[in-house]
Amino acid sequence: MTNNRLIMYHNPLCSKSQETLQILENRNLSPDVVEYLVQPPTRQELKEVIEMLGIPARDLLRTNEQVYDDAELDDDTLTDDEIIEAICQHPKLMQRPIVISGTQAIIGRPPTRVLEILA
Repeated sequence: MTNNRLIMYHNPLCSKSQETLQILENRNLSPDVVEYLVQPPTRQELKEVIEMLGIPARDLLRTNEQVYDDAELDDDTLTDDEIIEAICQHPKLMQRPIVISGTQAIIGRPPTRVLEILA
């Protein structure tokens, strides 16, 4: 997916996402910024991101979004593919920000976590 590129899944209205981007820019890094609410990731991209993060698909969900309740995503029997499909349909369900550096990814919560993959 990325080779040595630096990619950031970004929501410009999110303060954590803004802070993470600032941390990168303060280090003279210019990530390829993907505004995922405008340009949602594909199923394949999400699968790759989840694999790089080393988390179950469920951990990528923002459980405080109304669409999470509306779509009944608290159902523990949902498969990773079903969760990924829900995120594709409703990208605001995706945790943010996500920074990818090479084959590593991290969710920037708190924003300073991004430093873990920049070394």
